Amino acid sequence: MPLGEGRPGPHIPPMPDDPHALTVIYNDECPVCRFEVEGHRRAAPATRFVPVRGADLRALGLTEEQALRRLHAVRGGEVLSGLDANRAMWAERPALRWLARLTGLPAVRPVAALLYDRAAAPLLYRMHLARGRRTRAARG
Repeated sequence: MPLGEGRPGPHIPPMPDDPHALTVIYNDECPVCRFEVEGHRRAAPATRFVPVRGADLRALGLTEEQALRRLHAVRGGEVLSGLDANRAMWAERPALRWLARLTGLPAVRPVAALLYDRAAAPLLYRMHLARGRRTRAARG
């Protein structure tokens, strides 16, 4: 399945300077997410990275909680989520294009999506919530 196919999502107008540029919405409070984004920034400088709290989530049809629960990206006005957002990001990075292709194969895609949806995304979100609780507790 080509990148971006899957469940239809809300659309926003494309960015005026490059309608095909990828914009990734990520949780900048997540150490794992920040580490990944920094690697992508160096290897794919044309990709835009916007922290969840700096994004116009309403225009994307997302709540803050939805945006924090899984990775989102926008290309050409189409909102990508979960595995599709990761695949779009990997496709921008020459060293990871193979991973974007591999996770798009019909035999691999459902398993990769299941792993992201049931394991990776929930784990990262629970870690985010735990960090928030620790921060609030430390403040008193």
